[in-house]
Formats: sequence, C-alpha cells, structure tokens
Amino acid sequence: MAKRSKRYLLLKKKIDKNKEYTPLEAIKLVKETSNSHFEESIEVAIPLNIKPKEKGERVRGTVILPQGTGKKVKIVVFAQGDKAKEAEEKGADYVGAEEIAKKIQGGWLDFDVAVSTPEMMKIVARLGKILGPRGLMPSPKVGTVSDSPGELVEELKKGRIEYRNDVTGVVHVLMGKVSFSEEALLENLKVLLASLIKDKPSTVKGRYIKGISLCS
Repeated sequence: MAKRSKRYLLLKKKIDKNKEYTPLEAIKLVKETSNSHFEESIEVAIPLNIKPKEKGERVRGTVILPQGTGKKVKIVVFAQGDKAKEAEEKGADYVGAEEIAKKIQGGWLDFDVAVSTPEMMKIVARLGKILGPRGLMPSPKVGTVSDSPGELVEELKKGRIEYRNDVTGVVHVLMGKVSFSEEALLENLKVLLASLIKDKPSTVKGRYIKGISLCS
C-alpha cells in the first residue's frame, strides 16, 4: 500500500464518516480537504430510489447550472446555411455536416457535446454506433436536436448539462471547481436537485433521493 503524506492524513481526520453533513457543510469540507496542486473539479453523486433496469424508472434530463461547471465545453454542431452561421456566432467549436461526419467515422472525437438540427439527423444517424455508446448522440429527449442551434450552444456554454442515472441508480454530475465560492456551489446543487425532483418517475414510492455525496 502506498504511503500517504502527512497532509493527506491530516485532512482525512477532518472528515467524520459517521456524520451526516448539511449541503453547505459538505461543500465547505470538500473545499478544505482539496489536496492537489491543480484546480480540482467537484463532483456530486446522488443515489436514487429507482429500479434502473425498468425503463419507466430511468432518470435522464438537462439543467442549466447557474454558476456553470468551470469546464470549457467543446461543441460540434451539425447544421448548414443560416443555422450553421448562427451556431458559429454563438461560439460552437466545430460546425458542418458531411465533412464532420466523415471525420468522426475516421476516429475524431475531440468534442464534449454534439448538437444537430432536425434536417441533419439523417447524416448523424449513421454515427449512432460511434456516438451512442459514448453518450454523444444528439437526441430530442435531452434537447440536443434543435431548430435553434445557436440558442442551444449558448446554453451549453453557460453551464447546461445532461444527467442520467447509471446502472446502480446513481446520478453523477460535475457541479463546479474547488475555486468556486461556497454560495456558487450551493446554488448549483440546489438547481440540480430541483431538476431531479421534477424528473422523478411517477412509479417511485417513498424516499426518492437516498443521499448526496461530494468529492473532488
């Protein structure tokens, strides 16, 4: 087992594993115990009382975090004409149609989000086996297929994120950086929780959110 530094052991003592912290207390603690020389991201894990294998109980949605995530998002947009120009003006990193599809088929995946106009989905559909498993496939369900790609790009740049439960029923979300203020992180968390509650499956009975864990 690797030997831990004195600083690590000192920071570890600050965390009481048997205590339930309030959201603000947890945010303060994760900031205090940050132990890297680079700016760390803060992730929240939220286990839900759902049955992930049952289609009607899967949770998936989008939300705009008011303080953003602190991450620069690379966006590719499948569009042509005026809509392509609109996306470029709003800050899309890559805009195109067939030429973008060919690059992706050739192994290029240097982007975080893919957006498409409805008419371009006939091209994007060919990329399903590449983009789908990576969670990059544009989808009307999560709002990444739009007739207004410029507006969508603007939202994504401001902090619009997609979330979904994993196979164990846990939702993982990047909610900011250690450098964010406690108030900013708390605001992001509150907005995320409100969105999750809005997306609660109607079949879920009893306690829906089982807990909240923060880590950096």
